[in-house]
Amino acid sequence: MHQQQDGPPSGAGALRSPVTLRVNGRTHALDLDHRVTLLDALRELLDLTGSKKGCDHGQCGACTVLVDGRRANSCLLLAVTLDGSEITTVEGLAAPDGALSPLQQAFLDHDAFQCGYCTPGQLCSAVGVLREAAAGHPSHVTDPAAAADPAGPATLTAEEIGERLSGNLCRCGAYNGIAEAVAACAAAGARPGPGPAREVTG
Repeated sequence: MHQQQDGPPSGAGALRSPVTLRVNGRTHALDLDHRVTLLDALRELLDLTGSKKGCDHGQCGACTVLVDGRRANSCLLLAVTLDGSEITTVEGLAAPDGALSPLQQAFLDHDAFQCGYCTPGQLCSAVGVLREAAAGHPSHVTDPAAAADPAGPATLTAEEIGERLSGNLCRCGAYNGIAEAVAACAAAGARPGPGPAREVTG
């Protein structure tokens, strides 16, 4: 698939580059203005509107996606810097047949959303939290003794979950349900997100 992003009005010094992104298992060859953010490329060019534009300053987390398996605010990333990267948006969390991931199901089971605007970013961030904890990565509230000897997965207490998800705001205040959903997945040892994506071209 080869598409062209119109981007901001052209002016002195405006440059474009070919960029290849793998998004949810599909390879996209793009011609992008250097000023286009990953969020705008996803929403305006690839029609993946699950990632939301909230503050556009990296402060609300509504635009959170996974970049090479790690969570990131897509509104702060220039798409041209991600050539060859693997991007997962909320649209890529479910199985190819549409079956919800355990985390998505947990969000339903625990009423972890109201209006739903922040939910895609909350889900992608929660996938990152579960992966980070499984790898033993400490957070700001992790016991220093445990952080100094990360022999195994980090325990996701309520305090840990709150700290690790603190970059994702929910104006409806569904935080209790979100924390319960993440805790349920952690306790069940459920796979947090999609496995290796199969190659799709087009």
